Amino acid sequence: MDQDQSKGRERGLRVFVFGLFFLFGGITSLNDVVIPKLKSLFTLSYGEVMLVQSAFFAAYFIVSLPAAKIVQRLGYMRTAFLGLMSMAIGCVLFIPASSTGLFSTFLISLFVLAAGITIVQIVANPLISMLGNPATVHSRLTFAQAFNSLGTTVFPYVGSILILGSLATQDPSALSGIALSRFRRAESQVIVHTYTGLALALAVLAALVWIQRRSLVEPRSESPSIRHALGLIRHRRFGFGAACIFLYVGAEVAIGSLIVSYLMQSYELGISARDAGKHVPLYWGGAMVGRFIGAYLLKVFSPGKVLACAASAAVLLLLISAGTLGAGSAYALLAIGLCNSIMFPTIFALACEGLGERAAEGSGIIGVAIVGGAVIPPLTGIAGDHVGLKLALLIPALCYVGILCYGVYARHPVVRHAKIVAMSN
Repeated sequence: MDQDQSKGRERGLRVFVFGLFFLFGGITSLNDVVIPKLKSLFTLSYGEVMLVQSAFFAAYFIVSLPAAKIVQRLGYMRTAFLGLMSMAIGCVLFIPASSTGLFSTFLISLFVLAAGITIVQIVANPLISMLGNPATVHSRLTFAQAFNSLGTTVFPYVGSILILGSLATQDPSALSGIALSRFRRAESQVIVHTYTGLALALAVLAALVWIQRRSLVEPRSESPSIRHALGLIRHRRFGFGAACIFLYVGAEVAIGSLIVSYLMQSYELGISARDAGKHVPLYWGGAMVGRFIGAYLLKVFSPGKVLACAASAAVLLLLISAGTLGAGSAYALLAIGLCNSIMFPTIFALACEGLGERAAEGSGIIGVAIVGGAVIPPLTGIAGDHVGLKLALLIPALCYVGILCYGVYARHPVVRHAKIVAMSN
C-alpha cells in the first residue's frame, strides 16, 4: 500500500513539473509578441528592442546559482513556491511600467518576472530527472520539454491577438510630449491586462504548491559555495555542455524574437504584425512535435548523435532562409523549431551525466549559461540593423555549429560516474 501511495505521489509530482514546464515556457515565449509591440511604441531599432531579451535572460545569469543554493536549503517545493510568487510580482509590475510610459520600466518588470522563472526552472530540471528511472532520463526530460513547447505554442498565438491587434492604429513617431506619453500608456494597457491575468493564475498555483510543500521527501545536503559549484566547469563534458546551452538559448531566442519582423518584410510574406504573430506558434509548435518524436528517438539512438543531426539540420535551414526569398524562406526559418526540439534537454542531460547529488549545482550553472538569451539576440539585432535580417541569421547559424560539435564530442556515455563526482569535491 505504501508503495502504491509512493508511486501515486510520484505521478502527481510529474504532472506538477510538466505544468511548470508549460507555464514558464509559455510566459518566456510571450516576449516574441511583446518585442514588436514595444518596438512600435518606442520607435526602437532591432538592436535596442532586443534589450527586452537582455533584461529577461540576464536574470538567469544573476539568479541561477543563488537559486540552486536555495533549493538545497529550502527544498524543491518551497523553492517552487518562491519562484512562482516572484513571477506573479514581475507580472504585477507591468502596471506601474505602463503608467510611466518608459521603456526602461518594462525592462525592470521583465527582469523580475524572469528571476522567478529562473528559480522555477532550477527546480524543474533536476526534479524531473529524480522522478523515474535514471536510464531513461534523456527521454523523460525531452518529454517534459514537450510541455514547455506546448506553452510556447499556445501563449504566442493568444498573445498576438491580445497584444498585436492594435499595433498599427497610429504612428508614435508623429507624436511628442504629453500626447506621446498618453499614447504609450493607452497602447501598453493590452500588455498590462495580459500580464495581470497571468499574475492571478500564478498566485493561485503558488498557493496550491505551498499546500503541498511536504509532499516530496527530499534528501538534504550541505549547501556548497558558488566557487565550489563552478568547479564543475573544469570537466570538459560539463563545461562544453554549459557553453552549448549558452549558444542554443541565444540562437533559439534570437530567431523567435525576429520572426514577426522577418515575416512582415515584403521579400518574405509581407503580412501584418498580427498575422505574423500568429505564425510564431509554428516555430514553437515544431519544437513541441519534435520533442514527442525525440522522446522516442533518444531511446533508440545515441543522444549525442541525435543532437548532432538536429544541429546540422538547423544550420541548413538557416542557410536556406538567408539565401532565398518568399514563402520558402519564411517557412524554412519557422521549421528550425523542429530542430530545436531535443536540444536543451539533451544538452542538459549529456552535460549532467555523472553529477549525482551535485545535480542541483549543475542545474544552477547551466541556468547561468541561459544568459546566452541576453547576449546573442542583441548581437543578431545589431547585425540586422547594419546588414539586414537575412545576413543576421548567420549569427545563430554559428551557434548551431558549436552544438553540432558537442553532439559529436558527447556521443558516447559517461563512464565511472562516481569517479567524476568525486573529482569535483
